[in-house]
Amino acid sequence: MSLRIALFGQAPFGRDTLVRLLEAGHDVVAVYAPPEGKRPDPLAVEAEQRGLPLFRHPRFRRKGVAIPELVEEHRKLGAELNVLAFVTVILPTEIVDGPRHASLCFHPSLLPRYRGGNALAWQILLGATEAGVTVFRPDAGVDTGPIVVQKGGVPISATDTAASLYFDKLYPLGLDAIAEAVAAIDAGTAVLRAQSEADASHQGLVDDEVARLDFAKSAALLDHWIRGCDPQPGAWARRGDEVVRCFDGVLAAGSPGAPAGTIVRADDGGVLLAARGGLVRVGRARLGDGAKQPAAEVLRVGDILT
Repeated sequence: MSLRIALFGQAPFGRDTLVRLLEAGHDVVAVYAPPEGKRPDPLAVEAEQRGLPLFRHPRFRRKGVAIPELVEEHRKLGAELNVLAFVTVILPTEIVDGPRHASLCFHPSLLPRYRGGNALAWQILLGATEAGVTVFRPDAGVDTGPIVVQKGGVPISATDTAASLYFDKLYPLGLDAIAEAVAAIDAGTAVLRAQSEADASHQGLVDDEVARLDFAKSAALLDHWIRGCDPQPGAWARRGDEVVRCFDGVLAAGSPGAPAGTIVRADDGGVLLAARGGLVRVGRARLGDGAKQPAAEVLRVGDILT
């Protein structure tokens, strides 16, 4: 058996989802990717190379209302299922619920925990020790629909960043979860499980306001903050009037020996940052809009970050 699928997605994850769907024998009737940018989108490139219908709309709603011609465009495809692989644009209900089997959406957390657009970052920021992925059927809420497939048991290590958690651990698991969910829908064996609101949490986007380092926090929390904001937007502090963003953070052994925020020692290209109750090693840093560099080339012993 096979399904007629409209794929919405982007980046390498969207591309690899497309490949998995095609390898499973499904008929991908259209691919929706972001508008053209400075860099080619891997999903769009793959769709073009395979000769698949490709749409690159910047939005699907106008003033909160579905754009009628885009709803009609999607309806004419005859898709039986939408697959949403890391979609950042808001799709109207008319498209989400349009196909016979509605939609499946990937989310990089164990829903209902860590709902929202920056789930990867928040799991590290808030000190989670286990991660996983969820494929669910979206409804009118934010990541609130019933669960179709969930895969957990992924340890979050003391050195994981948002990037390593995603690319090294959740990315391949997510591809498997989507393939499994689509197969269950196709076979008619999918069981939809309602999310428990008692266990739910929702976090906002990790912007510069969130990413600001607070030296009143403990060393352990500063470590979480640096790793959770890595690679974007980069946890930051000020050195005088300069903005310094910190990357490749890890909790280090030893006592601070100086006020929190002080660079106390260089360490093999990195630096050790004094914090409340301990030290945090910063491996790389970026000054202003410059490139990331070994932290010891940006920060000097005695510098004070605030």
